Parts: sequence; structure tokens; C-alpha cells
Amino acid sequence: MRRKKINLWPYLLVLPALLIVTFVVFIPVIEAIFMSFQSYDLRRPDKIAYLGFKNFAEMFSDPIFWLAFKNTIIWVVFGVGLQFLFGFILALLLNQSFRGRGMIRAVSLIPWATPGVLIGLMWKWIYDGNYGVLNDLLIKLGLIDQGITFLSQTSTAFGSVIVTIIWQGIPFFAIMILAGLQVISQEMYEAADIDGASKLQKLFHITIPSLKNVIIITILLRIIWVSNSVDIIHNMTGGGPSYSTQTLSVYIFNKATVLDLGYSSSMALFLMFMLAMVAVPYLKNAFKER
Repeated sequence: MRRKKINLWPYLLVLPALLIVTFVVFIPVIEAIFMSFQSYDLRRPDKIAYLGFKNFAEMFSDPIFWLAFKNTIIWVVFGVGLQFLFGFILALLLNQSFRGRGMIRAVSLIPWATPGVLIGLMWKWIYDGNYGVLNDLLIKLGLIDQGITFLSQTSTAFGSVIVTIIWQGIPFFAIMILAGLQVISQEMYEAADIDGASKLQKLFHITIPSLKNVIIITILLRIIWVSNSVDIIHNMTGGGPSYSTQTLSVYIFNKATVLDLGYSSSMALFLMFMLAMVAVPYLKNAFKER
């Protein structure tokens, strides 16, 4: 019986990307796992030693870690939740027929296309207590008498960075949901009109059920991205004041910048497992549709 010849060409095409992913993602992850069980401080390379679960014990007894964990939950719930709400509304508006619709759709993508570092610097200027445009506007409207240092007060700093991440993420939800709206059959809406359905009934009985998979996937992806987000908070507040804007990803970054790689790796491993719990439903949904 003649053996079937194996075509190696597809595997050779995939090999460069596989090598890049291996060296950029998998090897650093494995190294981080090993470092999480070590006293790995680059300021004292001669003191690197195996600690077992000591880093994790220290992590769970660290009050700043738990504050960062709580902030991460708030950051994700309000950030992603309001991104979805406003993005859904924007998608419904952009799905309507009106003059200049193409231009409005293009302009609405600007926050998503802008790099996170630039967004952080831009909104830091907007919130500035001395020459920020927000304070200038509020003073001219007569709502305040003097500038508010939004990013220097624990009562306003976290809310301010949440508003920033919401502004950045709205276009992502809008464009994804808009793509889903484009493939919904108009015949269903026409049949609903014949039956006398209201706009609200069509929204909850046709639009939202038809967008179920799109909504689930976009929310899961955004939860993962927002949980890992460092650039906006780092450039706006650095995690302060008094750790009020410190999320897990920012705390990990701050610990890594002072070369305490063992402790930061243990927190990164914890965050990875937390996000894996979110990623599993996404992957199951992705493979289910194949």
C-alpha cells in the first residue's frame, strides 16, 4: 500500500510565527512561573534562592495586594460595563441611515486607535488642576470656583481614570456590535412591524438575542484587556495617590520596576489564573462555533 506523502509546506509557513510566539510568550511565562517561587531581586543577584510558596504567602498577607485586587474588580466592572453600555448605544445610532454616516463612523474610532500612553498623557492634561480644559470648562459654567486636582485626590483619582478607560473602549464595542447588527436579517424586523411590535420589543426580542455571541466574546476579550491594562493608569497617576488607583497589573509593574521580580511574578501568576477563568468560556465559545 502506497504511503500518503506529507505536505510540509503549510507547517513551514506557520513555523516563523510559532517560533516568535514561543520566544515572546511561552518562554517568558515559564520563566515567570519559576521566578514566582524564588527570591529574585536583581539588585541582589547573589541572594537569588528558592523560597517555595513564601512569595504567595507574602502576597496574600499584603494589604496593598488586596487593595489592588479590589481596585481591579471595580476597574473591570465599571470600566467594561459602561464601555459596553455606551458602545451598544453608539452602535445602534451608527446603524441608522443619515448624512455623513461614514465620516462619523471613522471619527468614532479615534479613541480606540490612539495609543494608551498618549491617552494617559492627554487625559492627565484634561484633568490638570491648574490649566486643564475640564476645570476651565467647569469654572466658565459656574459649577466650581477654583480648579480641582482630580488626579491628586483619593476621592476623585480612581473615578477619573475609569472615565478615561471608558472613553477609550467605547469604539471597540461600537464597531463589534455594529458589525453584528449588519448581518441581522431585516425580514425579522419587518415581520415584527407587521405584528405591531414596539422598538423596545424588537430590541429585546430580536436585536439582543441575535447579538448574543458577539456580546459575550467582546465582553470577555475586553475584561482580559482591561485587567492587564497598565499604560493609562501608569501615565496618569502611577497608581497613586495613596494606592487609590493601584490595580493588580499596575502593582505588578511597579514591583517589577524596582527589580523585585520574584514577588511581581507571583502576583502575575495569580492574575494569569484569574484571567484564565475568564478566557476558558471565550475559548469554549470559539471552538463550539467551528
